[in-house]
Amino acid sequence: MREGGDEGKQLRESVERQARRIDKGLRERRSVMAQTIYLGTLGLLVVLPAVGGAYLGHWLDSLAAGYSIRWTVSLIVLGIALGAFNVYFFLRD
Repeated sequence: MREGGDEGKQLRESVERQARRIDKGLRERRSVMAQTIYLGTLGLLVVLPAVGGAYLGHWLDSLAAGYSIRWTVSLIVLGIALGAFNVYFFLRD
């Protein structure tokens, strides 16, 4: 009969690691203000590139003769995509 020495050791280490993570989470519980600032940062990471794209696109469209919103719409979509990448890389770290 085989003893579960290695399996038991791995299970014990896994449970201890999870217990440490839970203890750390309880000790370092975030305040409402910290969560608000965190969510605000995420919002700005999405909104600023989109608004910047809108302004740049509007300026480029104003240089062209006639009525055109081609650059504005394109750069807003590009800004939203860039904002999504910003949030992804911000949350990944």
